[in-house]
Amino acid sequence: MTQFRVAVVQAGAVPFDSAGSIEKACGLAADAAKKGAKLVVFPEALVSGYPKGLDFGARVGMRTLEGRNDFRRYWESAIDVPGPATDILAASAQENKVYLVIGVIEREMGTLYCTVLFFSPDGRLMGKRRKLMPTAMERLIWGFGDGSTLPVFETPLGKIGTVICWENYMPMLRMAMYSKGIQIYCAPTADDRDTCIPTVQHIAMEGRCFVLSCCQYITRGAYPKDYSAIQGDDPETPMLRGGSCIVGPLGQILAGPHYDEECILTADIDLDEIAQGKYDFDVVGHYARPDVFRLYVNERATPAVVWNDTPAGDPFAGENEAD
Repeated sequence: MTQFRVAVVQAGAVPFDSAGSIEKACGLAADAAKKGAKLVVFPEALVSGYPKGLDFGARVGMRTLEGRNDFRRYWESAIDVPGPATDILAASAQENKVYLVIGVIEREMGTLYCTVLFFSPDGRLMGKRRKLMPTAMERLIWGFGDGSTLPVFETPLGKIGTVICWENYMPMLRMAMYSKGIQIYCAPTADDRDTCIPTVQHIAMEGRCFVLSCCQYITRGAYPKDYSAIQGDDPETPMLRGGSCIVGPLGQILAGPHYDEECILTADIDLDEIAQGKYDFDVVGHYARPDVFRLYVNERATPAVVWNDTPAGDPFAGENEAD
């Protein structure tokens, strides 16, 4: 299949409520499927919220009890992967016969990760992508992903992968995605600035791929009353204003950008346009200069604890071997 419809869902989370966020996502996935979409992309941290404006009580050398309670509430609303929440999302993908790409807050033991999950139309959790590089204050509340979750999935719709928010400013990460032949580049984000649009247009042209950029639209009124964000308490204040869009492989905007309300954007795409684009620019092919520049990617998991069941009891066996 080279021609089909894709959708980006510009919607807000139900903050600190994973069940509510998932229920909302499932309903919107059904709406996108009714519009003919075969692939549906949701924003970063839709389950269950991007805590914009919070400081989690952090000061140099000290933390407040209120901040610890904010983190506890955030942790309690995160999801286990896999787990009951992913089962519901998988069932939604199957019921609506769509590929589903959705941003979640994942918890593993005491750490949270900004994660994107991939579901197939047969109701399977295909895999996940943990954000490698949380930005600024995000590093206080999210752990770092490693190279073991950099998938690009080969599907009947093409090769699908994702890069999250400001990771899209990491040229080496983009290069790694291009080297995997990514065709549908999903970019869930919390960046609602005007400058995000030329960024995703650049990526589409650089990678000669389709880019599906998706951001939440949500106002202060959606958050709990005791949410002590710097933006204040006016329920109409936009916390994230959207700006989602779909871009073609020569940088042409196919849908959006749309601001200031929830919406579902769709576009009909044709993967044959990728080959047309790569005719004169293939950044990992004929336009590369491997004699001058090369990129090394470490895709090994890097757990904090390694038990002595590795070869010869060496926890770092093979670490310096060439891939």
